[in-house]
Amino acid sequence: MNASTTADTRRSEADNLRWLLANLVEEVPGIRSVAVVSSDGLLLLSSDPAQSGAGPDGARVVAGPRGSSADLATIVSGLGSLTTGAAGLMDGGGVTQTMVAMEGGALFVMSISDGSLLGVYATPDCDMNVIGYHMALFVGRAGHVLTPELRTELRKTMELDQ
Repeated sequence: MNASTTADTRRSEADNLRWLLANLVEEVPGIRSVAVVSSDGLLLLSSDPAQSGAGPDGARVVAGPRGSSADLATIVSGLGSLTTGAAGLMDGGGVTQTMVAMEGGALFVMSISDGSLLGVYATPDCDMNVIGYHMALFVGRAGHVLTPELRTELRKTMELDQ
């Protein structure tokens, strides 16, 4: 594969991940905002319209309230770090999922791969089992393609969109 083909493949994989994320937001009742965060706390994907892209069919993908994903990414990164530290202190092994129930909503954080995290903020009346199930589907589909090269591509895209 030449450099151009490799770059095109990464762009295609990035577009597929954006489509998966938009589909998660659109198809699962109760989801308010979604963010995918790298192990070093950088926002890779979000449901923020400013961070949207094209789906596999070339259609523009837009979902979620503007600006909420940047805050969600910060919270997800911090919560991921906190729970990983807590699990280490308790000899609990790796953290696979964290859930915080609040009066005004629910926050879910799930490990993807290599320290990357999927964060979902949902309505307080959401079906937590449905959200957890769809997050696990996303992680299963995204985990194997979220390579260091693709994370670099996603970061570049996020920087250009800001």
